[in-house]
Amino acid sequence: MNLSTPSKDNLAYMIEKIKEKLKMVNTNVLRPDDFSESDYQALYDIYEWIMKRDTFSPSEIQAIVSELGSLRK
Repeated sequence: MNLSTPSKDNLAYMIEKIKEKLKMVNTNVLRPDDFSESDYQALYDIYEWIMKRDTFSPSEIQAIVSELGSLRK
C-alpha cells in the first residue's frame, strides 16, 4: 500500500493501524470520517512515528490522542 498518496482509503487504513498499535479500547473515538484529507500529511507523520515504536508510556498515548483530536474536523 502506497501511503504517500493522500486518499480516504489510506486515511482509513492509517487510523485503523494507529488504533491497533495503541491498543485503544474505545475505538469509536477515532473514526476515519472525522479527519480531512487536508490534514493527511500531519496524520501520516503521526502514523509513521507510531509504527516505529514498540511501546508507549501513558503520557505519550495521551499526547498522541490529544494531537489526533486536534486534527479532527
